Amino acid sequence: EKSQDCMYLQYCKVCQSYKAPRSHHCRKCNRCVMKMDHHCPWINNCCGYQNHASFTLFLLLAPLGCIHASFIFVMTMYTQLYNRISFGWSSVKIDMSAAKRDPRPIIPFGLSAFAASLFALGLALGTTIAVGMLFIIQMKVILTNKTSIESWIEEKAKDRIQYYQTGETFIFPYDMGSKWKNFKQVFTWSGIPEGDGLDWPVRDGCHQYSLTIEQLKQKADKRVRSVRYRAVEDYSGVCCPVTKGVKTFFTTPCTEEPRIALSKGDLILATRGLKHWMYGEKILDSAADGGIRERGWFPRKCVEKCQYDSETDQPVDGEKKTR
Repeated sequence: EKSQDCMYLQYCKVCQSYKAPRSHHCRKCNRCVMKMDHHCPWINNCCGYQNHASFTLFLLLAPLGCIHASFIFVMTMYTQLYNRISFGWSSVKIDMSAAKRDPRPIIPFGLSAFAASLFALGLALGTTIAVGMLFIIQMKVILTNKTSIESWIEEKAKDRIQYYQTGETFIFPYDMGSKWKNFKQVFTWSGIPEGDGLDWPVRDGCHQYSLTIEQLKQKADKRVRSVRYRAVEDYSGVCCPVTKGVKTFFTTPCTEEPRIALSKGDLILATRGLKHWMYGEKILDSAADGGIRERGWFPRKCVEKCQYDSETDQPVDGEKKTR
């Protein structure tokens, strides 16, 4: 509504529009999502402003359902085995063909049914632990009125301030200071979250665009810290390349982020990396001023650091810290 606010907002090149505060572009959904937390492949959708509460309730009810199913499986196997176990002086025998004590079992229960019940019990317990942990993580970020992405942004803000020693103090603007108030920002009796997904209440002393301003600073810092590499080997973009070494194969990043295919001679701006992998943006020859780039992981073995001339030298460490 106010054109002067554009200086505080990020611009999405895919959607060709400015991002609202707390919004992020999802590569899978191919759109910007309000208050995006993450993209969930199990619901084939993003978890964000409209469905954050519903998704969290799903994370609570799924483990409860699995606990109920586990109880049923345990009691079923116990009652069936109880009728089929005979105790001798030197051994314990289990006869799965027929009941010893009750000749008329209510439900036929053979060896295959027992194996299936045991397997289902393992799945139920595994789901309870895995999804239960996700529920705890979600509740932690909800009680601070954050999303998973915003928690990561806050960590990067602390890293940026410490790296440049600017003396700033980043305060997350949407934390209301009370866990109950933060809880009510997501969970309501009507099921409809508060607000419109564009404007958010902020704590005293914070700007409406404090978070987006920090994101713009981090993007500028990312460009400063990026290092240019040149591809010396072809890479097809597969998740676990066999031809790039055993260590590269077994240390592939466990993330949904894509891989980028490389051809010998391609230029890449690397922004972060692991011991055997790097993440960066491939500069396309057709891009004007490096505007259009493909981002993703690639093996460190396939690239080498460029030797800069006087016109393209990156800032040295002393210069970086003064930016």
